[in-house]
Amino acid sequence: MFELNVPSRGELRLQYLVLDLNGTIALDGKLLPGVSERVHKLRAFLEPWLVSADTQGTLADLAASLGVKAKRLNPGDEAAQKSALVEELDPARVVAIGNGSNDAAMLRRAALGIAVLGDEGLAKECLAAADLIIPHIRPALDLLLFPRRLLATLRR
Repeated sequence: MFELNVPSRGELRLQYLVLDLNGTIALDGKLLPGVSERVHKLRAFLEPWLVSADTQGTLADLAASLGVKAKRLNPGDEAAQKSALVEELDPARVVAIGNGSNDAAMLRRAALGIAVLGDEGLAKECLAAADLIIPHIRPALDLLLFPRRLLATLRR
């Protein structure tokens, strides 16, 4: 469990980390440098999930290598499926990280939504839906590993 009391925002009590795969933690089906180490550390207090339409066909292998759960989306309305996963897990306990148009709904629905501007860019829908915009996945994951950084950004 990840707990953080944010002045004038309230208590974050996070249990799940929902990660978009392609464009967020992976590029062309391969994990970005530094992701594996950070996800392994985060597993000590969050339950990570990978979510993807599996365009590159690597979802199962990457989830197994990280030791995390995975949700393969069916073709069509991936945004609703990602948001539904957040709803199933309990939105008040989810931090979600993504970059694409189909991630905006899950970022908005999660207790904490983090949009990542990576090599594939950042959809404007995510920009509006996220609580935070981070330039790369490594510092986004580091916010959860070093909560004082997150606190400094979120407090009002």
